[in-house]
Amino acid sequence: MNILITGGAGFIGSAVARTLVRDRAANVLVVDKLTYAGNLDSLKPVANAPGFAFMQADICDAAAMRQAIARIRPDTIMHLAAESHVDRSIDAPGAFVETNVTGTYRLLEAALEWYRTLGGEAKARFRFHHVSTDEVFGALGDSGHFTEETPYAPRSPYSASKAASDHLVRAWGETYGLPVVLSNCSNNYGPYQFPEKLIPLMILNAVAGKPLPVYGRGENVRDWIFVDDHAEGLIEVAAKGKPGETYLLGGRAERRNIDVVRTLCRILDRLHPGAGPHERLITYVTDRPGHDHRYAIDCAKIERELGWRPKTDFEKGLEATVRWYLENEDWWRRIHSGAYRGERLGLAREGTQ
Repeated sequence: MNILITGGAGFIGSAVARTLVRDRAANVLVVDKLTYAGNLDSLKPVANAPGFAFMQADICDAAAMRQAIARIRPDTIMHLAAESHVDRSIDAPGAFVETNVTGTYRLLEAALEWYRTLGGEAKARFRFHHVSTDEVFGALGDSGHFTEETPYAPRSPYSASKAASDHLVRAWGETYGLPVVLSNCSNNYGPYQFPEKLIPLMILNAVAGKPLPVYGRGENVRDWIFVDDHAEGLIEVAAKGKPGETYLLGGRAERRNIDVVRTLCRILDRLHPGAGPHERLITYVTDRPGHDHRYAIDCAKIERELGWRPKTDFEKGLEATVRWYLENEDWWRRIHSGAYRGERLGLAREGTQ
């Protein structure tokens, strides 16, 4: 299989690329703009493998997308390129509209142009897989789960931009016959995650003896999925998903944010004792604007139709993640020496663009 992965130097995209090259012997072309969250170090395990190639390009560049498609001649396009951090979208929503909406449009146009050149088995095999988030569905109360039928109700600039891209992909399927499949996932965690996200931020702050900032009282609930489980699920969707269908992927691991942080503290107390219990570093800070209370995914459809289910126990996955960050200091030190140094984002500052 020839597979084009956009955003393949990012957290989830690099996990997909590593899995495809290492375990599936696929020919993979990763396309990534290499913004602050794109990291070629995350692709080092497969960088010299046969069939792997990298191209630095922006999905908003239509000519570059046509060039990438011509280079790999894909059977499948897996579209993961996106601006993805809610707090950053509050500070600078324009970048989210540009990448997530306009970029998806440019990629769809290039994909449709390619699809129309195909015939026979190649045309029947082709898929455009768009990877999205459960945040497009808005917030849940204390009960219930998102399903593939849940109406969209995005509440942040990030989720609104992803909702728009989801609708564009479905429209290209309905209007132009492009064989599209979509997936929406819950919160990912694991190795190689950029340290602005909750779990790596808490790990690295704890290692440095810095405060562990928890929004509000930490009562917000998220469902967590280990990134390698998610990568396997995405590959199943791309390979077996029915055109026009959406599949939700979750970890069946709902936790309050404060409970996630406390679990990390207990793990770190064992693996990196430092000076006293890490829970003493927990600091409650002003909640971010529009913070959704709870997300939870019902992944029965993909389990039933494609045979995928999450395999990693949350606590075991969390310990494996802590161990990875402790053992890969060079990876995150290079990030901290650059544009991101763990500062607070998402305060809705004046002059947001």
